[in-house]
Amino acid sequence: MFTGVLNISMLEKAQNKDIVEFKLIQLRDYGLGKRHQVDDTPYGGGDGMLLKPEPIFKAIEKAKEYKPNSKVILLTPRGKRWQQSIAKEWSSDSNDYIFLCAHYEGYDERILALVDEQIRIGDFILTGGEIPTMVVIDSIVRLIPGVLGGENSAEIESFSEGNNLEFPQYTRPEEFNGVKVPDILLSGNHGAVDKWRCDHSGKVND
Repeated sequence: MFTGVLNISMLEKAQNKDIVEFKLIQLRDYGLGKRHQVDDTPYGGGDGMLLKPEPIFKAIEKAKEYKPNSKVILLTPRGKRWQQSIAKEWSSDSNDYIFLCAHYEGYDERILALVDEQIRIGDFILTGGEIPTMVVIDSIVRLIPGVLGGENSAEIESFSEGNNLEFPQYTRPEEFNGVKVPDILLSGNHGAVDKWRCDHSGKVND
C-alpha cells in the first residue's frame, strides 16, 4: 500500500534530494510458524482477530537496527488527534520515527510497552493503520525545508496558525462560466490584496 504514495509527488522529491528516507517492514516476515501467523482470536471471546505481540516485537527490533533511537508511533483511535501544529513540530525535530500500523480488530495490549506515542487522524475507524500513517507522513514531509520549494509555501496555508483557513485563490482565465476574478486581485495594489486576503480567510468550526 505504501509504495505508490511514498514514491510520487513531494514524497518522491524529498527522497531524491536525500531529505528523507523510508524503509518498509512487512510484519508477516516475522510471523510464527509455517503460515507466518501474525494474528489470533481474543481471549474472552468476541469478533475479529488481534495482532499478536511476538511478530510486532521482532519487527520493531529489526526496525531499530537501522535507527536505534527511533520513536515508535502507534496509529490507534485511543491516540491524540493529529494536527498541523504537531506535523510542523515533528518536521523540524531530529527524530526518526517507526510507524506501527495495527490491523484487523486491533492488537494485543502488551505491544504498548514498545510505543512512545499514540495518535489518530480523526474520530472514525478504518480497516488498518496504513492509510493514517501515509497521511501523517505526507503532512510531516511536506513541511521539511526544501521539500515544497517556495520559501513561504508552508507558512501561508490552512491550519498554519491553529484553526485558520486559507483565503480563496484564483488563476487564469480572468472569467470562467460567468464568474470573474475579484478586481482587487488584478489591481497590483499589494496592500489592498493583503487586506482582501485577510478579510476572506476563515476559521474552522469543529
